[in-house]
Amino acid sequence: MTQLNEKGTALVTGASSGIGAVYAERLARRGYDLLLVARDQQRLEKLAASLSADYGVKVEVLKADLTQKADIKAVAQRLRGDVHISVLVNNAGVAMDGPLIDADSDAIDSMLELNIAAVTHLAAAAGANFATAGGGAIINLASVVALAPEMFNATYSATKAYVLSLTQSLSSELGKFGVQVQAVLPGVTRTEIWERAGIDANGIPAAMVMDAGEMVDAALAGFDQGELVTIPSLPDAADWAGFVAARQKLGPNLSHSSAAARYKV
Repeated sequence: MTQLNEKGTALVTGASSGIGAVYAERLARRGYDLLLVARDQQRLEKLAASLSADYGVKVEVLKADLTQKADIKAVAQRLRGDVHISVLVNNAGVAMDGPLIDADSDAIDSMLELNIAAVTHLAAAAGANFATAGGGAIINLASVVALAPEMFNATYSATKAYVLSLTQSLSSELGKFGVQVQAVLPGVTRTEIWERAGIDANGIPAAMVMDAGEMVDAALAGFDQGELVTIPSLPDAADWAGFVAARQKLGPNLSHSSAAARYKV
């Protein structure tokens, strides 16, 4: 009889390269079995063999294109029904360059399917599984442009703002069941996402670009500290606390029966 891993299995999307591959390696190092999800089966299988040999964990590969509804549904069903899965890393995503008014409509649809629909359906499935189990963790990869949308492409920034908002809401919903939820907001990270979006990353000042390994290590340190939102490059946590406090200060005045006096002119 095969002995079960007490830590369970971590499902990582977009695991064939970049941030996803680093998460897979770091979680294998921590002793998790892995379920690696991406489109490139050959790269997945190569990574799986390496991690299994290096860390002695079970590594399964699941080929899926998360821009396709059928593949999203298949991965969601696995997440909802596999009691051994204890961590979801919602990492798969795509960027886009250029102004929205010039964007290809099919490219927009593909981005929305991957960056929003897939993230949402997988988080919902994992959340249902983990709530029943009374524990588990969901890590959603957002971006700092969720906080500074003027800095980058409108559609990409909006999708990452969605991921941040989704994560904050999920934490409120799932915390009572013992499920940990984290949003990770990287700045510019050295991965293939830029080339795929047609962006020359060499044009970005080197002082702004973080290696994927350092980014993931910082994100996992934030996870270990129980952070809901982790911004790997932010030096002073008090700056984020101040941002949250300013948002909460708006709360009592966001909904009244009368318009504010300043609008009654």
